[in-house]
Amino acid sequence: MTTATPSPTVTSPVTPGVRAAPQTRAAAAAIGQGRGARRAWNLAATTVIWLTSLFVAGLWVAGGGIQALFAFDYASLNSLGRLTGLVASNLLLYQVILMARIPLFEKGFGKDGITRMHRLVGFWSFSLMIAHIALLVWGYAAQVGINPLVQLWEFVWDYPGMLLATVGTALIVIVAFTSMRTARKKLRYESWHLLHLYAYIGVGLALPHQLWTGADFLSSPLATAYWWTLWAVAAAAILVFRIGVPLARTLRHRVKVARVEPDGTGGVAVTMTGRHLASLKARSGQFFLWRFLDGPGASRANPFSLAAAPDGRTMTISARIVGDGTARLATLRPGTPVMIEGPYGVMTGAARTGRKLLMFGAGAGVAPLVALLESEPYDRGEATLITRDHAPDAALRQDAIAELVRTRGVRHVALHGTRARTGSSWLPNSHARWQGSDAIRHLAPDLDQYDVFLCGPEPWMAAVKTDLRRAGVAADRIHSESFTI
Repeated sequence: MTTATPSPTVTSPVTPGVRAAPQTRAAAAAIGQGRGARRAWNLAATTVIWLTSLFVAGLWVAGGGIQALFAFDYASLNSLGRLTGLVASNLLLYQVILMARIPLFEKGFGKDGITRMHRLVGFWSFSLMIAHIALLVWGYAAQVGINPLVQLWEFVWDYPGMLLATVGTALIVIVAFTSMRTARKKLRYESWHLLHLYAYIGVGLALPHQLWTGADFLSSPLATAYWWTLWAVAAAAILVFRIGVPLARTLRHRVKVARVEPDGTGGVAVTMTGRHLASLKARSGQFFLWRFLDGPGASRANPFSLAAAPDGRTMTISARIVGDGTARLATLRPGTPVMIEGPYGVMTGAARTGRKLLMFGAGAGVAPLVALLESEPYDRGEATLITRDHAPDAALRQDAIAELVRTRGVRHVALHGTRARTGSSWLPNSHARWQGSDAIRHLAPDLDQYDVFLCGPEPWMAAVKTDLRRAGVAADRIHSESFTI
């Protein structure tokens, strides 16, 4: 360390003796197999996206798009309008498919990857859709020599499906603007989530006009089959994976609230029971979307990670009470039925490449890390959990952490207090003069043997990742997932 400062609270194992859950050859082989399966899913998902994107570009080329660009007149505008329309349509449908959480993309990219893609695809699909409208209006108006506003009016009223497309475009514009960070901060999560669902309606209304009148959509039987198939897949994905599968799992597993307990001064832990829970094949580090069917608000799903290793009989979640969705957890009664979607996420033991574990958790982000530590194999002293909260009594899962220290030999480092305003912002203000990368190397001198798992607020995780990279941790050994869209 560069400057002497008060030491953090460190809880080390006090019970010597037998090593807990050693890293056997079988366990190491399982880690390797899980990593290989994840790479295979990622390759499959990436291949699908690239193949469909190349097909869409091929449609534009086959339709004379490149030649039209060199006309340097209205034909160039129309050609660019066709291209932006094709790509925007493809991305809009992928936006719907990504929100549907189909297994191919969920297992291939994980929640964090899907979140990044959701933002990127959303930005480009919206931007290209606006460009598509502007270019075609300008190009058609230049072709017949009329005012662009008159041409826009004729598009809306005279072309098949365009009135529906106008309504759909307006809904997509609303969703796009309310998803901007500035607007998001002013909206309750529940209100934003409801508005966000309008994207489904917007896409459903905006695209059919292209299936009826678009030249690139009807240019060949293959093109027509592709677009109708992609549209049908998107619709089916919503019906199957967002409605059908959750409903079927809810009816089969009959998940109900078993008990509700305080967790820290401002948190709550909910334990649920059900039938045949082992068949869900949930893993520590994963999350579900939960709907508690107890009255108002039951239609809204909230993502919560498993806060304890799944044992096939119970599932536990833990959350800080910060809004309507989490406040409802404290009022749940035993016997309340629960609708579930999941399990989702790839921040599991399958991501491991090393022997040791270094965990960073802030606030409610501690919960999935505790579950991982309960289920993963490691020797005594080979797992370190670093927790961050504004006050010691507010920290979640303290009893479970104490049990891990006692029985599994986990080293627990508690970094509590207000956030540092200078230097490494993931550290508390009492340690503001520490170099974050030095602190990491001090806590885990043999960093090359560790896998690092992060969970917490996005800015906090970004600060930790920056210092991990400075400390020399390879990117493929840093594992995290974000719940922010």
